[in-house]
Amino acid sequence: MTDTDFGRVTAPAEVRFERLLPGPIETVWEFLVDSDKRGQWLASGPMELKEGGAVELRFQHRDLSPDKAAAPERFKEMDEKGHVSRERVLRLQPPRLLVISWGKSEVTFELATEGENVRLILTHRKLPTRAEMVQTSGGWHTHLAILVERANGRVPKPFWTVFGDIEAEYEKRIPK
Repeated sequence: MTDTDFGRVTAPAEVRFERLLPGPIETVWEFLVDSDKRGQWLASGPMELKEGGAVELRFQHRDLSPDKAAAPERFKEMDEKGHVSRERVLRLQPPRLLVISWGKSEVTFELATEGENVRLILTHRKLPTRAEMVQTSGGWHTHLAILVERANGRVPKPFWTVFGDIEAEYEKRIPK
């Protein structure tokens, strides 16, 4: 893991991540909008591809890899039961831009072709507290690590193994 893998605080209550993925852009777009492909790295569930459209995210972190690892105690119940989040599409410009609500915050996915690769820029805005920014950054870092593995045709490590000490690293990196 390099320093560039870590998200950066780009404004108050905002963190940004960048990853380079194998193209074409349409393939990466499918990892964002297709329930089955999104379910391989983040959360499955239907998404109405129109502004104002409903988004249902069904999180089951332990199923993101065929290999298993126990969740930390504070996430154990969520990991066993799963978690469903109901959101909205806020902006949509296929296959380059997707903005969705995320509770009281919002997430922007931007895609740009770079040769045979695609740069994914993920920006999570309006995070209400520093604690939420730290936890959310650790989660995105882990989910994106799994996406990189999936996009490259590799089997990812278990979510909770990757998550490991990442959140503690964000605790050090995000200004108080």
